[in-house]
Amino acid sequence: MINLVSDTLTKPTPKMLEYMMSAEVGDDVFNEDPSVNALQNRVAEMFGKEAALFCPSGTMTNQIAIKINTKPLDDVICDIDSHIYQSETGGYAFNSGVAITLIQGSNGKVTANQVESSIKPGFDWQPISRLIVLENTCNKGGGSFYTLDEVKPIYDLCKNKGLKMHLDGARLFNALVETGESPQTWGSYFDTISVCMSKGLGAPVGSLLIGDKNMIKEARRFRKVMGGGMRQAGYLAAACDYALDHHVERLKEDNNRAKMIGEVLKSLPYVKTLKPVHTNIVIFQLQDDIKDLDFIEKLKAKGILAVPFGGNTIRFVTHLDISESMVEQTCKLLKEI
Repeated sequence: MINLVSDTLTKPTPKMLEYMMSAEVGDDVFNEDPSVNALQNRVAEMFGKEAALFCPSGTMTNQIAIKINTKPLDDVICDIDSHIYQSETGGYAFNSGVAITLIQGSNGKVTANQVESSIKPGFDWQPISRLIVLENTCNKGGGSFYTLDEVKPIYDLCKNKGLKMHLDGARLFNALVETGESPQTWGSYFDTISVCMSKGLGAPVGSLLIGDKNMIKEARRFRKVMGGGMRQAGYLAAACDYALDHHVERLKEDNNRAKMIGEVLKSLPYVKTLKPVHTNIVIFQLQDDIKDLDFIEKLKAKGILAVPFGGNTIRFVTHLDISESMVEQTCKLLKEI
């Protein structure tokens, strides 16, 4: 089967597994796992920040980021397609006691003008606008990404208004291989950043939250209360370290392969609309007379696994376990449906 369900399905390569098994480990709850500490220091330095925290998932890093950037009765501003709103079970309210203001952006991306229009005036009956969350790349936006030139006006506005900024950078490296921009420059625009290692980078587990020392010190406490304190996590951290050494540049291959699939879908009669394909995610809407679950079964019968993605859409995601020949076969099979 050609499994295009998600890039979270990637499995460690043999060399990654070998590297993991050679890791030096300790108890990370006591801050004594050398492999975890080395990874945290490496990623913090990469983004020009003081510290980082290794967590089990991107949902946890995002939720901790909201917690340390806000207080109860504050307001978080984000695009309506943001992962923190769509896919984290309302955790912003449950964990942090904050409200959320949604912006109808373009494929998951918002502008400074939209953000400014969403800032609350500060009446007693309103939550206080405190935090802006951007997602790069945007999952439900079809892998769309911001450039630094697009982020800077938002940053300038937030700096002027005293608002904080968090970057949900779960697939940030998929964007950076397209733009050539540096992680350190991105780090200069955000108070906190979350990056995921278990998607296209191919590690089995792990995301990191990046920020200044005081914020990360506080984040460690919230990681613990959420049950995210791990013991000999160095085996997992080693996989992330290996991924940073060997799997970043190859993300360009995933992006290019997704674009190949997108080019084929453009001309197929059962496709009503196709979101622009910028990175490794392909989202297309089916014609009204075709139901998404029926189409998923047709794909499965052809040897392709995918997921329905709401609104009669289908999502494909390319990753390191999807080869060039698999993409060519996918394109061939899509034409036969």
